[in-house]
Amino acid sequence: MPAADHLIVISRFHVPPGEREEFLTAADEALEALTDQAGCRAADLGQATDDPCLLLLRTEWAGIGAYRRALSSFDVKVRAVPLLSTCIDEPSVFESVRRWDGDRIIAHTSGLAADADQIGLGSAAGPDIDPVRS
Repeated sequence: MPAADHLIVISRFHVPPGEREEFLTAADEALEALTDQAGCRAADLGQATDDPCLLLLRTEWAGIGAYRRALSSFDVKVRAVPLLSTCIDEPSVFESVRRWDGDRIIAHTSGLAADADQIGLGSAAGPDIDPVRS
């Protein structure tokens, strides 16, 4: 199986009616900044069909490296991160493990570390290293 080279980022937002126009202006800025970055394959803003206050910003990237480099960009930090920081607090970055290429389904190997469910922020990634204490 080839390694996953496709990353999907989904950020959901609850936007009250009185804040919609301001949100859309900020979303346009964020979309421009994100789509200017190398490795951005697609981006769109969607609205839930049964809840006009629920919006979704979806971007697709050429892997985790491209996404991380984009977030490090000064332009993205100024034009997109302020909006992204207001999204609903939930997991938002997904790697592709199955992808349809137009003809068939292709399986990809996950890039997650084998101990990803055991190692967290402040924990050492090796058995002989004590966890970092704050």
